[in-house]
Amino acid sequence: MNERAEKFFRNAKKWKGEFYLLREIVCENKSLEEDYKWMHPCYAFQGKNIVLIHGFKEYCALMFHKGALLKDPNGIMIQQTENVQSARQIRFTNVAQITKQRSVIKDYIKEAIENEKSGKKIAMKKVADYPFPEEFQRALDEDKALNKAFYALTPGRQKGYLFYFNQAKQSKTRQARIEKHYQHILDGKGIDD
Repeated sequence: MNERAEKFFRNAKKWKGEFYLLREIVCENKSLEEDYKWMHPCYAFQGKNIVLIHGFKEYCALMFHKGALLKDPNGIMIQQTENVQSARQIRFTNVAQITKQRSVIKDYIKEAIENEKSGKKIAMKKVADYPFPEEFQRALDEDKALNKAFYALTPGRQKGYLFYFNQAKQSKTRQARIEKHYQHILDGKGIDD
């Protein structure tokens, strides 16, 4: 057992029983190694992340890193938002739900490991697949330093900015976001850096 993961379970204020049961089920698969990443217990197969246990206000969940590859014959996998490309969740609100789906959970974990063994990959969106807000395109066209800095960012950072700018419904909000993150882009930083 991972010491930091153990601390996570021990100190849980909500979902404690659910977390411990999920851990028990996941750990029945002896090929998984428990780790602690992104402030949550994470289980990997030969260094590749398979599933993570996490909790929210309304539910706790198992989050499969490459869940989009799972067949999901039971129709229980949830895509958190339309922009999540790879991960999928199975959500729970009580121990009884987890207990009832124990064998299904184990099957999904086994399938996720088999997908990892086979080397299956998810075709991720490219930067070009994200729309450029008119305000940002104009800023890139008018400011050579911004243009150079933006295209020097990693694709993931570029997508992060495009996603964030596109979330704003009003032009003035998009413009304010661009102005706020202008120096960040020039400094080569991502939206969350």
